[in-house]
Amino acid sequence: MKDILSDNQKKKVAVIGIGPVGMILAVHLQEAGLEVAVCDLDKMKTNLIKKDGVTLIGCIEKKTSFKNVYSSIAELEKFHPDLLVVSLKTTHLPAAMKEIAKFSNTSMGVICAMNGIDVEKMVSDVIGESRALRMVINYAGNLTAPNITKVTFFTPPNYLASVDDSRIIEVEEICALLKNVSLETKPITSFELLKATWEKTILNASLSALCGVGRMTMAEAMSNSDTVELVEQIIEEAVEVAAAEKIKFEDDFVRKCLRYLGKAGNHFPSLAVDLLNNRPTEIDYLNGKIVEYGRKHYIRTSLNLTFTNMVKAMSDKNYSSSIQPAKVAIAQNLISKDMPSMNGNSKAHNYFLGVDLGSAYTKFSVIDENEKIVFQTALKTLNRDKISVRHVIEAVKKEYPISHTCATGYGRKHFPDADVVKTELNCAALGVSKYFPGAKNIIDIGGEDIKVIKCKADNNIENFYLNDKCASGTGSFITEVAERADIRITDMSDLAGKSTFSKELNSFCTVFAKTEIMSWMFEGLPIENIAKGIYISIVNRITKLKIDFTAPIYLIGGVIAHHPVLKTLLQERYKKEVGVVEKSQFVVSFGAALYAKDSTVKSDSIEKSTATIK
Repeated sequence: MKDILSDNQKKKVAVIGIGPVGMILAVHLQEAGLEVAVCDLDKMKTNLIKKDGVTLIGCIEKKTSFKNVYSSIAELEKFHPDLLVVSLKTTHLPAAMKEIAKFSNTSMGVICAMNGIDVEKMVSDVIGESRALRMVINYAGNLTAPNITKVTFFTPPNYLASVDDSRIIEVEEICALLKNVSLETKPITSFELLKATWEKTILNASLSALCGVGRMTMAEAMSNSDTVELVEQIIEEAVEVAAAEKIKFEDDFVRKCLRYLGKAGNHFPSLAVDLLNNRPTEIDYLNGKIVEYGRKHYIRTSLNLTFTNMVKAMSDKNYSSSIQPAKVAIAQNLISKDMPSMNGNSKAHNYFLGVDLGSAYTKFSVIDENEKIVFQTALKTLNRDKISVRHVIEAVKKEYPISHTCATGYGRKHFPDADVVKTELNCAALGVSKYFPGAKNIIDIGGEDIKVIKCKADNNIENFYLNDKCASGTGSFITEVAERADIRITDMSDLAGKSTFSKELNSFCTVFAKTEIMSWMFEGLPIENIAKGIYISIVNRITKLKIDFTAPIYLIGGVIAHHPVLKTLLQERYKKEVGVVEKSQFVVSFGAALYAKDSTVKSDSIEKSTATIK
């Protein structure tokens, strides 16, 4: 092993895509003695890696710093890598390969460390088979912070092969290095690669789409006999197609797959996470490839086709819908990071941070000097991984030179970094007035309360009203009552929209409401009627609060973002148009950011006045 290390001491390896897979691999390659560079387009992530390095927790615990960190592939060429590892989503690979093809080193090998059938062809079609390698990954993890991965499992070995077997010696060297640092990776031939790739893809395809469509974790899917039967049939279809491709598995392969999947953790597979968060999925290279090869051999793959089409239909709906906001990010903390990066120009400006510490989520908004929103994200409040909150704040301040910070919400007094503290009432009024100036009613449906804020023509608050029945009619009420009714939150609004039911829950208390829900269920009330009844009870609670019908009405808050049917029901009740402010969950944090900017202007004016007096 010493000879291998000395031969490769100066060998440069770059890892593109620092998600869980790329992060774990980069840490071990550097530990093995190679000079490693990491590259990711997320500048917040790369700034954190430059500052704090990368940490692995869970079943692998390691911490590594990297001196070569890049935020673009074009910039990465300065590193002059001898070998590239690409660990991206298949949807991002074509664009990445266009950039990689421009590298001056035409002998550089490229390892495709990704899931799916035929993904290595996207590499070899651009740079040729002689430079393409494929790695089959048998570990997994999830990000608990931008630069921290919790490794959920490693079932050794990984597999590595040269696509045309022309780089066998290089493959063996890399595998020996990784084995020496306890990331066992086995060198295989290009023919063995086909079998390893299909085996891994079959395992992924058996649960990924099912979990995404059904909103289930892998453990939940494998704990139900009905879904296990679906999983078994998906596998059997794939095995039949593989056999037609001359890929033979042992006779008990299906049973081994089911035994393996039966140990799956209580988390969402990658495809399900993407689907739940309205991101493009890799379905075409999982179940979609099984369908494609099935058609080639005239083999029916009904279940794989069904789940492929369902995922695509759901993805298209999520992508094209202009009124439905993103689904709740069940599988991860960061749920709304869709603002553009400043592309290196952030240092030229001042920025202002608003933090809304709500009962359910902590929301962050950053604006520039022109009051343009440049970044927004949200984290679950009091999440067990509290380090995530700290990392987000540090990363925001690293990316954007924050002049002032304003805190609001339930936890505003416990936010030590705040320069200004304001109530959520004031922040809501300021945030909405930025878009809709003048007299208005603002209805804020939050996790623990409902507020109606009456603004005067000058945008200042004239009066406000709060619900007085504990948390009834709020986000937590919806969550708890829907759970008792066995209704998925993500489906609830759509279900209610199909119902003509007109009865409400009579109980104000969540405990009694749950009992009433059980009574409805025993009576055999359809699930869409139960959903509608829950919403009607919420609308009744809102309409008990005073509204000025001579002024416009605007809805804000996380609840309306995920339950759009409430707008329809309120319009019917008020017999008046009701507006929903765009990015309603972030309106209060946006208002806080505006207050932070305003405080900066005032402090500058005071300083100038003082200087004049002197």
